Amino acid sequence: MTLDSYHVDKELSWLSFNERVLQEAADKSVPIIERVRFLGIFSSNLDEFYQVRFADVKRRIIIDEERGVESHAKELLSKIQAKVVKLNQDFDHLYNDILLEMARRHIFLVNERQLSDHQAQWLKRYFRSNILPYITPIMLNKDVDVLSFLKDAYSYLAVQLKKEGEEPKYALIEIPTDELERFVKVPEPKGKRQRKTIILLDNIIRLCLDQIFSGFFDYDTVEAYAMKMTRDAEYDLTNEVEHSLLENMSESLDQRLTALPVRFVYQRDMPPEMVSKLIQVLKISDYDSVLPGARYHNFRDFIGFPNVGRKYLENPLLPPFESADFQLQNNAFDAIRERDILLYYPYHTFRHMTELVRQASFDPKVRSIRINVYRVAKNSRIINSMIDAANNGKRVTVVVELQARFDEEANIEWSRVLTDAGVKVVFGTPGLKIHSKLCLISRREDGVLRDYGHIGTGNFHEKTARIYTDFALFTADQPLTSEIRKVFEFIENPYRPVKFNHLIVSPRNSRRRMYKLIEREIEHAQAKRKAGITLKVNNLVDKGLVNLLYKASNEGVKIRIIVRGMCSLVPGVKGVSQNIKAISIVDRFLEHPRVFAFENGGERDMYISSADWMTRNIDNRIEVGAPIRDPRLKDRIMAILEIQFSDRAKARVIDKAMSNAYVKRGNKKKIRSQTEIYDYLKHAERQELKNAEKLQHDTPPVKG
Repeated sequence: MTLDSYHVDKELSWLSFNERVLQEAADKSVPIIERVRFLGIFSSNLDEFYQVRFADVKRRIIIDEERGVESHAKELLSKIQAKVVKLNQDFDHLYNDILLEMARRHIFLVNERQLSDHQAQWLKRYFRSNILPYITPIMLNKDVDVLSFLKDAYSYLAVQLKKEGEEPKYALIEIPTDELERFVKVPEPKGKRQRKTIILLDNIIRLCLDQIFSGFFDYDTVEAYAMKMTRDAEYDLTNEVEHSLLENMSESLDQRLTALPVRFVYQRDMPPEMVSKLIQVLKISDYDSVLPGARYHNFRDFIGFPNVGRKYLENPLLPPFESADFQLQNNAFDAIRERDILLYYPYHTFRHMTELVRQASFDPKVRSIRINVYRVAKNSRIINSMIDAANNGKRVTVVVELQARFDEEANIEWSRVLTDAGVKVVFGTPGLKIHSKLCLISRREDGVLRDYGHIGTGNFHEKTARIYTDFALFTADQPLTSEIRKVFEFIENPYRPVKFNHLIVSPRNSRRRMYKLIEREIEHAQAKRKAGITLKVNNLVDKGLVNLLYKASNEGVKIRIIVRGMCSLVPGVKGVSQNIKAISIVDRFLEHPRVFAFENGGERDMYISSADWMTRNIDNRIEVGAPIRDPRLKDRIMAILEIQFSDRAKARVIDKAMSNAYVKRGNKKKIRSQTEIYDYLKHAERQELKNAEKLQHDTPPVKG
C-alpha cells in the first residue's frame, strides 16, 4: 500500500475541524451564550468552506471533464455533500436544544408568531421607524439579473405574492445586517422583568411584509422564506501589463459579485415551484450544493449574540496582562535592546505592539519604519501610527497585502489612506501573497543605525489579538534584524537573488530548510541520539512534509503534533506513523500560532512562523519563520506546549476515522490548557517583576 493511502483529503479534514467547533456548541460545560456564539462560528466557517474549498473541488471536476480524465473530485464532492448534510442536521437539533436551555434561563429567542399583541404592535412601530428605510425588494422578472446584485453569503427572504387566478410574483429582500443589529430586544409586559425576549431582524420583516408591499401590489397572500447563496471566492486576475495590482484587485472584487454560486440553502418548507424558480435564476449547476434548511440562515451573526442575562452565561473575562520585560524599562526600545521579548496573545496585552509603533512615530532617534500588514482592525492604531510617523518626517513603508482573502476591499482603502498621508505603500507581486508578520524600526543610536524587529505568527490586528493565540518575538539581535531587512527588500524585488542563513523564508528556502531539519532528526535517531519533533500548526496538508514525517516516524523519531484545522497526516498507523501522535484543541480562543521544535541530539532548535505546513505557504507565499535563541524563551514556549499536550478538557484525538474523540482523562487531573496557560504566564510575569525588584534591592548603590 502506497503512502498516498495515508493522506486524508484536506476538505474532509476541514469539515472534521468544523465538527469540533460544533462540539463546543454541544458542550454543556460551556456557558450557554458562548454555545450560541459557537453556532455562529460554525456557520461562518462553513460559508468560507464553500467559498474556497468546495468551489475548488467543483473547479477540479470541470477541469477534469474538459481534459476527459476520471475525476477523484467527483467522489470527494459526494463525500463532502453527505458530511455537510449530517453536520447541518446536527446543527438544527443543537439549535433547538440551545433555545430550550436559554428559555430555562429566562431568555427567549422568538419568531413573529410567538409575540403578544402588545409586542407585535410595538415591533410594527419599530419596523416603520427603524427598519423600513433600509428595505428595498427586488422583484424577480425577466428584466432582472439576480446574480449581478445578490451578495455572497448574506441572508435573504424570498417572498411570494399570490392572487387567485394569477401567476405568483416573487421578490427578494436582503436582511440589512450591514446597517442594523440582527437581534432586537422586545419590551416585556409589567411583572415579567426577569424574562428577556429577543427577536431576529428576519422575523420583524416577516411580521411587517404588508408594510412593504401593500399599496404597490395586489395580492391575497404574502409569504416569506429564508434563503442564502454562496459564491466561488476565487479570483480571475488579469495579466495585462499596463494594469497595476491595485486596479486588478478592484476589478476582481467586481468579478466576485458576478461569480457563479456553489451553494444554495433554502427554507425546507419553501414551495417547490419557488425553489425551482430560484435555482433557475441563480444558475445552480448539478455540482453545486442545494440544501434544504431551517427558518434562519447566516448564523454567522450569532457570533455577536448579546448576553441579556446574568454574567455567568458567558465566559468570565481573562484580562490581558503586561510583559515584565517591557514594564521594567523606560521605553520599548530599551526593553528590546536589553534582551529578546516574547509575547503570547491574548494572554499578553497587544498594547505593547501598539505602544512600540506609537513611540517610534515621534521618537527623534527613529529614522524609518517598515511593516507588512495582512489584516488590520477597522480603526487600526498601527496604521494611524504609520501616518503619524510620516507626518513627523520618518521614512515609512507599509507593505499591504491586497490579496488577503475577504479583506481585499478594506486593504485597498487603507492603501489609499496611507498613500495620501505620504506613506510609501508596497503591494508586492501578483500571485505571491505576503503573509509574514514583520516590522522593522531603524533608530540612530550613538552615531550608528540600530534595527529593532518584530516577527510574529499573527496579524497586526487589535481585535483578533484578543481572541487568537499568537506568538510575537521582539528582537534587536543583529543577525535576525538584518535578515528582516532582506525580507522587505525581497518583497520589493522578488526576483533578485537573496540568501537567508537564520530566517526560514517562503518561497526562498522553507521547503529545503524544513526537509533538512526533519532529516537531521532522522540522522540523530539512527545514531541513537536524542531525536524528536514537536509541531503546532493550523493546517498540516503538504504531501512532501507529511511523507517525510512518516519516514521520520519509521526511523524512530517521536513526533507530537497540535493541529487546529486540516490534517492530512494519519497518526498511529503501524509501519507508517506509529511514532506520531496528534491532537486538536478548540476552546474559547482560536489556536493560531505555528511552532516547530527539533530535539537535535539534545540541543533543541525552535522556530515560530507565520507559515502553516501547506503547499501554498511553503512554495507560493512570502512567509517568515524565526529561530528562538534565548533559552529562557525556548523554555517558556515548551512549557506552553506541554500544558497543551496535557489538556484533558478540550483536546481531541486526530485519527484516520476523524472521530474527534476527546483525549481520555483517565485518573489524571482535568486540565483545560487555555486557562492553565493564562495562570502559568501570569505567574511567570509576576515572578519576573519580583526577581527584578529583589535584584534592585540587593544591588548596592554606586558611589559617585
